[in-house]
Formats: sequence, structure tokens, C-alpha cells
Amino acid sequence: MSSKEFENILISNVDFLKPFAFTLTKDNETAKDLTQETLYRALANKEKYHVGTNIKAWMYTIMRNIFINDYRKKSRQNVVFDGTPNDFLLDHNQGAVSNLAESGIKHKEINKAIHDLPDIFKYPFLLYFEGYKYNEIAEYLHEPLGTVKSRIHFARKLLKSAISR
Repeated sequence: MSSKEFENILISNVDFLKPFAFTLTKDNETAKDLTQETLYRALANKEKYHVGTNIKAWMYTIMRNIFINDYRKKSRQNVVFDGTPNDFLLDHNQGAVSNLAESGIKHKEINKAIHDLPDIFKYPFLLYFEGYKYNEIAEYLHEPLGTVKSRIHFARKLLKSAISR
């Protein structure tokens, strides 16, 4: 296979890579970077591609491996040690000790706000909060799926306005 043919095959399959990249990264710009890096690596390793192999699967594998390697690299870089004998974490996100009294008050306030919701919004929201999926809630309440989603959305809005300070 000539280089030009291989490049044409890659270019014709780029559109299939973009949604997969976005699924992995959840960010449009990072997905574009991942797609570009995948194409670069595919071009750099074209001698490893065997004619007749599924090109999409080959490129998906390259993309997945790049994503996993980048993720591992970033997770190793987030921990920084200061070099003291105790090796305290510098990048530890917990800056203060939690206040159980304050969190208890917030918890009571949230529960009161949920309790004060109209029943039409409260029951779907509580089911969703307990971990049920939208379609399960719709079946249980004998309501259309769109209605359940709408009620949960409005319950969230009402809770935000009730709890915001």
C-alpha cells in the first residue's frame, strides 16, 4: 500500500474518531488534540498496519492507548512531595478541617427544602436522588419519561433557589 493510499484511508476515517475522542475526554478541544495525536501516531506507524485489518479498530486502539497513557501520566504528575522526612502532600486539595456542625446544619437545611417541595416534584426527585434511572421512575410513577425529567429538573431549580444564600 502506498503512502498516499494509506493517508486517504486515514482521512476518510477521521469522522469516526471524533465522537470516540469526545466520549473519552468529555472536552471538545482535548478531543481534537487526541484525534490529531492519533492521526500522527497512525502515520508514524503505518508500517505496523497490515492491509486487510480493520482500519477503524486499529485507529480506535491507538486512540484509546494514547488516552490511557496520558491519563496515567497526569495522575502521576498531580502528587508532589516537599522532600521533608514526613513527605507531606503539597497538592492535597483539603485545605481545612471539615466542620461537622456546619455540614449537619446544611444537611438539615437541604432535607427541609426537599420536604417543602410540592409532592409532584418531590417524589420523582427523591427517587432520582436514591439512584433510580429516569425510565425506572417513569414506570414506577406511571408517568411519561419527559414528564419525569421535567419534574426532576424543576425540583432542582426550586431547591437551588430555596438553598442559595
